[in-house]
Amino acid sequence: MTAFDEATAVRRRSDGVYDALPDQRFALVTPGGKVPPAVNGGALIATVLRAVLDGSPHPHPVATTAHFLRVASLEPAEVRVRWLRQGKTAATARAALIQHGQELLDMTVTTGTVPDATPPGTAHGTGPDGASADGGGAGPVQPDELTWTGPPPDFPAIEDCVDLGPWSGSVSLDGAQGYAMHVSVLLDPAVTGWRAREPAGVPEMRGYFGLREDRDPDAYLLAMAVDGLPPVVFGLGATGWAPTVELTWYMRAVPRPGPLRVAARSRHVGGGWFDEEAEVWDAAGCLVAQSRQLARVGRGPVRQRANGQRPPAG
Repeated sequence: MTAFDEATAVRRRSDGVYDALPDQRFALVTPGGKVPPAVNGGALIATVLRAVLDGSPHPHPVATTAHFLRVASLEPAEVRVRWLRQGKTAATARAALIQHGQELLDMTVTTGTVPDATPPGTAHGTGPDGASADGGGAGPVQPDELTWTGPPPDFPAIEDCVDLGPWSGSVSLDGAQGYAMHVSVLLDPAVTGWRAREPAGVPEMRGYFGLREDRDPDAYLLAMAVDGLPPVVFGLGATGWAPTVELTWYMRAVPRPGPLRVAARSRHVGGGWFDEEAEVWDAAGCLVAQSRQLARVGRGPVRQRANGQRPPAG
């Protein structure tokens, strides 16, 4: 069992009630500093999903919406799951991560079954007469066989990417714990100017994501991957922790083994808020997850862009 599986594990206490423990091994802010510790939101979502899927008639979290209400402390918690509906093709549950009687994370999850990943460029459809549009002569294509995927973003070769590595506050004083010690993030050099205090002026992040331990990606790892890269507003010069307020993600396919490719961008930043939408592609180039979240811009100082200019105020 990997550290990720241990850190996101739940134990069934009774019907719909599970014990959990937010784990410092996946803390973006580790204990011992001036700022209270904070566990990666995706790791918390994965924890709740384990409880939901334990009682689900279907194997995959097709659609998940999470509201982050409070910061989880590094102490015992519980997950409560209430099923709203269980159908033949989809089931929907309401679930919450709770500490000291207060909800920290409120989630609505629809479960179902998604297919194995399909390479991009593969398309099926029907012609005007109902025959297969691919000319195969195999008869009409059924609705659940209809597939189409747009082209993936451009990613550099993995060997040309920059290892994000540990950053201030992300590793415990003994160097053994913290998000950066267990997660591998290899960024496209084009989006790393902020690391040298020269942000590119574009709110986007792009790179490869995976665990440092050998583990194939699955639904739980996808839940962390959609929120696994640095905040896109770092590209505009923002600094500091950017807490997610709401995140919705969709599992589109079962990923194949290998590192995940994640591309994230923002469409609007203003008033201290920003949106971030992400796509996750597996090692075979298949779209396996999509997400959109609303978050707060970090309260640290805004750095100048690479051209020496500060971003506009509005």
